[in-house]
Amino acid sequence: MLNLSADVATLTEELVNIASVSGNEQAIADAVEATLSACPWLTVTRISNTVVAQTHLGHSQRVILAGHLDTVPSADNTLAVRRSAGEHLPTGTSVSQDVIFGLGACDMKGGVAVALWLATHVQNPRFDTTYVFYECEEVESARNGLTIVSNNQPELLRADVAILLEPSNSAIEAGCQGTLRFRVSTNGQRAHSARSWFGVNAIHALEPVLDILANYEPERVMVDGLEYREGLNAVKISGGVASNVIPDSASVDINYRYAPTTSAQEAETKMQHLFAEYQIDVLDNAPGALPGLTNPALAELVTLVAGKVAPKFGWTDVARFSALGIPAINLGPGDPSLAHSRDEHVNIADLHTCQQIIQNWLVR
Repeated sequence: MLNLSADVATLTEELVNIASVSGNEQAIADAVEATLSACPWLTVTRISNTVVAQTHLGHSQRVILAGHLDTVPSADNTLAVRRSAGEHLPTGTSVSQDVIFGLGACDMKGGVAVALWLATHVQNPRFDTTYVFYECEEVESARNGLTIVSNNQPELLRADVAILLEPSNSAIEAGCQGTLRFRVSTNGQRAHSARSWFGVNAIHALEPVLDILANYEPERVMVDGLEYREGLNAVKISGGVASNVIPDSASVDINYRYAPTTSAQEAETKMQHLFAEYQIDVLDNAPGALPGLTNPALAELVTLVAGKVAPKFGWTDVARFSALGIPAINLGPGDPSLAHSRDEHVNIADLHTCQQIIQNWLVR
């Protein structure tokens, strides 16, 4: 059980010090479940290593605050360590504020700590509130705790709006891009490289594909006053048999990041037209999420963050909520550029700022 009297920074340290690489969340889920179960105003449900806590106050609206418990594997940064401004890391990196270093400090145990503090301290929010602490966000979708809850007890995820406490520097990152990964393949004819004229080089045949990518002009799409920029990039090239063989097959994996106004099928159709002369194999495709800022409850949050709103570049679980018909935003402590890094950390001041913003929203 975690310390109910601790502030949000101490809670972050406690959470970081519980190892929870994806698939190994039992210990942290046990601690979160025990902590929430000590609060009589919450109804606590556990499904696998996902913990859901709810108020039932009879309000007309319900909101979700959600954060994932898992982390990526360690890069020698497992334990939480507080650092003061001016101190230096062994790598020579300095910090300008008091911070907490450690695996998951930014992505996203700081956000989990904020939600956990609110769940255990705000007894009478003006919305009925569902707190979701879920497993396996950093791995494949089938293992994601939100997927598991949605498939088994979907009523636990019914709400009017949702806040995902992914790191966003305590500003709002609205909606998210869709992401499509696909493979373009070419074929040739194998031959000895000393007699290359007897063969057809499949790797060389990728050149027009790379030219398409190099010359592509990404669209900029305005949604609710926010500009979502597309991205179309090669992310992996495969091919070749041996250093003395002309390859007879090659492929390039391409990632297309598309605006939330584009459907998954529209994204696939667009790429099929762009690469019409080639074989395309879709590897995965996850649609994005609209900003949802026209929702009155989320519009109130915009005022509380002093209008600091940006589009989300990347895909997050706000898209899962959007698919359920729930407007959702990203709002959490920490710099998203530090996620998964060796020097991952979260500013203590940012933890308190995020806590205060959401607390003010819940009780105003």
